Amino acid sequence: MTTHAEDFFTAGCGRCPLGGTPDCKVQRWQAVLLRLREIVLETGLDETCKYGSPFYTLGAGGANVVCIGVLKDYAFVGFAKGALLADPQGILFQQTENVQAGRLIRFFNLDDVRRLENPLREYIFEAIEIEKAGLKVRLKTTDEFDVPPELEQKMAENPAFRAAFEALTPGRQRGYLLHFAQPKQPKTRLERIEKWMPEIFKGRGLHDDYQQKIRQSRQS
Repeated sequence: MTTHAEDFFTAGCGRCPLGGTPDCKVQRWQAVLLRLREIVLETGLDETCKYGSPFYTLGAGGANVVCIGVLKDYAFVGFAKGALLADPQGILFQQTENVQAGRLIRFFNLDDVRRLENPLREYIFEAIEIEKAGLKVRLKTTDEFDVPPELEQKMAENPAFRAAFEALTPGRQRGYLLHFAQPKQPKTRLERIEKWMPEIFKGRGLHDDYQQKIRQSRQS
């Protein structure tokens, strides 16, 4: 995984074997990404690399303000507390209803960057002021998430499973609740639950292996 922001713009995030090849998404969006980087750096934020991507932070504590990234169809600047931005231009994008704090501004070509350059700066400066003020996004508590009926059924049938699930940290519980609720078909929801039951009994979350890889990459 990429550990230096500079490398991201030439070799990608490093999370797949396509990094540094013409098939890497970063290569296809390089001109847009480099211009976005210039704009973000003009705001005075510090550049670092987290999870293989460039992050831009504020202060000695390194609080995340924005990040730069790319998906298949667009490049983006992501705002860590985008839900608190005023968004007078109506350009912020919420990837799914389950994304509580983060918001994106999407760029589909260089013309988009030119057109949105000034609003982008304004949004970043507002995000900086939000961070300086110590404002926080009010996140839903675990109790406010819907429990899929298939999960409730499994826990009713197996009290030990209920106890294992309730013993998980709130973050791990929320991750599973979102993951189990995504499929539209009850059968698929049930299959997901049964697949992850062994991990729940071990006290592990959906992304524990991924987080371990991140820690290992930082230590190497």
